[in-house]
Amino acid sequence: MPRFKLIPDNPNVPFLGLRKIFFAFSLALVVASIGIFSVKGMKYGIDFTGGIMIEVKTAEPGRIGIMRDQLKSLNLGAYELQEFGAADDILIRVQAIDSSEKAQQAAVSAVKQALGDGIEYRRTELVGPKVSDELFWNGLYAMVSAIMAILIYIWFRFEWQFGLGAVVALTHDVVTTIGVFSLIQHEFNLATVAAVLTIAGYSINDTVVVFDRVRENLRKYKTMPMAELLNRSANETLSRTVMTSVTTLLALMALYFLGGEIIRDFAFAMIWGVVIGTYSSVCVAVPLLLRLGVERRSADDDGQSSTIEQTSL
Repeated sequence: MPRFKLIPDNPNVPFLGLRKIFFAFSLALVVASIGIFSVKGMKYGIDFTGGIMIEVKTAEPGRIGIMRDQLKSLNLGAYELQEFGAADDILIRVQAIDSSEKAQQAAVSAVKQALGDGIEYRRTELVGPKVSDELFWNGLYAMVSAIMAILIYIWFRFEWQFGLGAVVALTHDVVTTIGVFSLIQHEFNLATVAAVLTIAGYSINDTVVVFDRVRENLRKYKTMPMAELLNRSANETLSRTVMTSVTTLLALMALYFLGGEIIRDFAFAMIWGVVIGTYSSVCVAVPLLLRLGVERRSADDDGQSSTIEQTSL
């Protein structure tokens, strides 16, 4: 019985021949992401803005309009109500006006009094501006530190051309992820930061696998033209790359559609990250090696490289 194959045996996709198109597309994505972020900004979650978040369950569905009118007269500042997975499950967000815990507790009491009876309060979260600012900068430091650590690791394992190519591809993934969140105004919170860091690890893993094959082929084919060698390396690892991405996406799709609202932003970031990370590993990182002038001696500086098992799909 023949096996189903996502990628045919011995593929020969002209990745290097299409590098100008890939570079132009990636540059357009990055520029658009930066432009969208500059204009629209991010929809930061309560983790980064500070304030009050209350999840409630109503006795009957369809009360969100009534609840909005009930809170309008409280003068608590900006507030937002949205259904949270079901019509009788409502998430209330109130922007912090006073940073003191006493003022926030008073605001929570005012909300409860305005909504009256028949409401089940499932959770209440209070985040002060000092804490939210600290969380924001810690998240930013975590992302920058991860990228720098990856640069150092790849630099020592391979050569500077490989390290720079990997970091460019990784930065491309992170910037476009932020651009997508800014475009569709999905909430950007601590869970999303965790997703971005996970994307970084996933993307660099794909990139290292392809780079390892490049280094093997640099030893194996001493006279093959560099463009042909890089293209061969990308195609030899294409089956493994696609298989890993597809199986990961199947799990993430289940999380996105069945995991509920709380995990949906995380799952969406991961789905985008897997797609863009797979693209950048093959279509950005490898062609960049040709532009950066990788040399054959780099294959002889680190002893024997690991052998990558080929999986036929």
